[in-house]
Amino acid sequence: EMMGVTYFMLNHSRKEAEYCMENAFNTYLKNVPAGHQNATRCGLWWIEMLKARDQYKEAASVYFHISGEESLHSAVMLEQASYCYLYSKPPMLRKYGFHLVLSGNQYKKCDQIKHAIRTYQRAISVFKGTTWSYIKDHVHFHVGQWYAFLGLYDAAVVHMLEVLMCAHQSKTTQELFLKNFLHFVQKAGKACEVLKLPLPIINASSLKVVFEDHRTYASPAAIGVRESLWRSFEEEVIPSLPTARTNWLEVQSKPISRKRKESNVCIVGEAIQVDVEFKNPLQISIPLTNVSLICELFERSDEAQTDASTSSELQNNEHINLTAERLMNFDKSSFALSDVDCTLESGSTTMVKLTVTPREEGILNIVGVKWRLSGSVVGCYNFLTTTMKKTATRKKKQKRSFTDNLKFEVIKSLPKLEGLIHTLPEKVYAGELRHLTLELSNMSEAAVKNLKMKISHPRFLNIGKAEHLKDIVVRKDSPLSWPLWFHAAVPGNISLYIVLYYEIEDAESFMKYRTLRMFYNLEVLPAIDVSFQISPLPSTLQKFLVRMDVASRTSLEDFQIHQLSSLGSQWEISLIDTLFHPPLLMSAQAFTCFLMLKRCEKPKGSDEVSSLTPCIGGDVKLSPNDDGESLYDISLSPLSDFHNCERLHQEKPSQGDSDTVDFVLISRRVHSESGSGVSYSPCLLSNHACHCSISSSSPISWAVEGPREIHHNFSASFCEVSLRMTLYNSSDAVASLRVNTLDSNQSGFLLSDSSAVLPTNQEGWYNVSLESEIKVTSDVRGTILNSLSSESIRPIIWSGSSSTKLQLEPSSTVQIPLQVCIFCPGTYDLSNYVVQWNLQWPIDQGNEETRPNSGTCPGYPYYITVLPSS
Repeated sequence: EMMGVTYFMLNHSRKEAEYCMENAFNTYLKNVPAGHQNATRCGLWWIEMLKARDQYKEAASVYFHISGEESLHSAVMLEQASYCYLYSKPPMLRKYGFHLVLSGNQYKKCDQIKHAIRTYQRAISVFKGTTWSYIKDHVHFHVGQWYAFLGLYDAAVVHMLEVLMCAHQSKTTQELFLKNFLHFVQKAGKACEVLKLPLPIINASSLKVVFEDHRTYASPAAIGVRESLWRSFEEEVIPSLPTARTNWLEVQSKPISRKRKESNVCIVGEAIQVDVEFKNPLQISIPLTNVSLICELFERSDEAQTDASTSSELQNNEHINLTAERLMNFDKSSFALSDVDCTLESGSTTMVKLTVTPREEGILNIVGVKWRLSGSVVGCYNFLTTTMKKTATRKKKQKRSFTDNLKFEVIKSLPKLEGLIHTLPEKVYAGELRHLTLELSNMSEAAVKNLKMKISHPRFLNIGKAEHLKDIVVRKDSPLSWPLWFHAAVPGNISLYIVLYYEIEDAESFMKYRTLRMFYNLEVLPAIDVSFQISPLPSTLQKFLVRMDVASRTSLEDFQIHQLSSLGSQWEISLIDTLFHPPLLMSAQAFTCFLMLKRCEKPKGSDEVSSLTPCIGGDVKLSPNDDGESLYDISLSPLSDFHNCERLHQEKPSQGDSDTVDFVLISRRVHSESGSGVSYSPCLLSNHACHCSISSSSPISWAVEGPREIHHNFSASFCEVSLRMTLYNSSDAVASLRVNTLDSNQSGFLLSDSSAVLPTNQEGWYNVSLESEIKVTSDVRGTILNSLSSESIRPIIWSGSSSTKLQLEPSSTVQIPLQVCIFCPGTYDLSNYVVQWNLQWPIDQGNEETRPNSGTCPGYPYYITVLPSS
């Protein structure tokens, strides 16, 4: 030891000095415990030698080795070692803080509480701003406990606040931290003071402010709709302003300052709602009581002074300090605050809806939110402080700051309409038709007038004669009940947006009008599917075969089909089988029905009759005759109104209305306990099929008319029969037509009972067995067969023009005469002709690639029976 000191003093040999000190130190340590004091003395000499040469890291290691087991001695040596790490180059801050914590722990063991607090507080500066959460919690928690042991509860609470946000700790540790914090607060007597509690977490970015100015809401669901969507609906009902006026407040006659126009406006007696999101990061539940807003209401004369103070605080980047005395002594008689109690479960996020209702005119500022944690600690969160931190870092001009959304100008009370649609179900079946009632009530003394309503889906909701609303005045204690009709047009989730505009009768009112926004979300379940197939009858142009397929789309309900109605250009419809009645449509079942559709003759003055006006015979009752129910007139409201909407939404073919027909199928739900969640109502279901085409694949259709059975004396002369062909052009182009009659091997033929096969070169003849048709007697048949032995004799020939050409205008009809000569009795098919057509389309109409231009069609079968006269 002495040699080492001598070497150091002589500055002779650094290596020899360190070797001697190390050898002496290790020798002292071997002689335990008598040599511990000598080892400490040697170590201190050695440490000073290392410090003189700036070897602080090696000196700290020696301090650690001489710390020993005695608590106070160890605490001093560990603290000195931490300073050596601090003076090292570069500084070893992590080891510095770690040895301070070890030193403080040893001070605590020997009851040196103040020294323990001192070392721990120095360690806090090292861990601040780092991610070393566990050691930070350890330091703050123990410092808080030691301050409480000394009776310094104020300081203890400050440190315990730092460990409340301990989401990384175990549930037991979290309960311990919170329990100690609440205990220290009670000991400190701070139960009524406002503390900057970090628990729970307030998500300021999700803050939502809901208030009503000229816009009012019928339900909370309407508040959640995007503002841009509401504005798009209101454009048609709100009166347009001159181009120079861009703000709705400018319609007032009084001059308004720019600051006032840009501020939010609320009404005396109408609540302002603020949605605040509270988050509990811990694994334990947190009870919150007396959650309410912090507000201030000033008179308008104080507005300038308030704005000046706020601007000064922004420039200095200072926080607004809310003291307990300021909050508790503020005059709350000018507004009413809601008080909410809630419990935040572990790891949950809760949106708390808080309201403030001003009672006087002035300037209202929403400052923040306060709450009471576990019934003892009052915490607060300052909205303005958070906002100023953000705005101070952004010196560029912003459109509108967050602070502006929390500042309101309170004006005097105005009338406000409250609206509700009664009996509107949340679930319905597709096709249901229900009668509803819209009730509007005015709780103010002033009346409202000039009502206008806008509905997003007229296909689902019909308001009847909306123009009559303008003549209605709604006063206090005189609610208005307005009838509505609802029709579930298509299945799916349907959102109904309703905007009601009304004007304030008071001429001196600050606002001239207000709007009521209503929102309903419905689920429409599939019920009945109906489809139609229409086939034209070749024998006539006026009749069509209709196949109706009806299927149930639900497995929970039964339906009774009541009525089928046709609309279009004057149609009649009837059942082919008059005794047929569709069965009860059970769940998940289907049936098919065949009907005859006939075009009616247009009555006099038909040009003035709507194409959708049904004619007599346009309805067919499909329910049993003994059910006691009559047919419904589909030309009346609301069925006609909803049908017009369906025509607009369903796909329209290229043909005009004259080539289409609309169908309406009316049915009823059969009452049963199905468990579908749809409330039973004795209402109708209407299914609408619009623009059903009656046209064939060819734009040209025709029919041959004439006798079907003739008696003639062939002994006197041959039989000459006159026929008439009616042609119809269903296209939008002029048609060039040519009708050619053929006297070849495809000419008219004889139908007989004989099964004998005739020669193939016999024109107009082949044998078809017609057991149920009119038969020719055997002697006559024999005569015919014998007389036709020669190929030069034909039983039937076309005696009229063999080729007829004509022009047919769009959607028009023309008739041409035909004549045929028959030389012997029999049954003949007069289909031996062809119709050739060519359409002359306008240049600017249709698609040249897809539209038909020309075609050739063979004749339709037409049977005529010629019998010998008696």
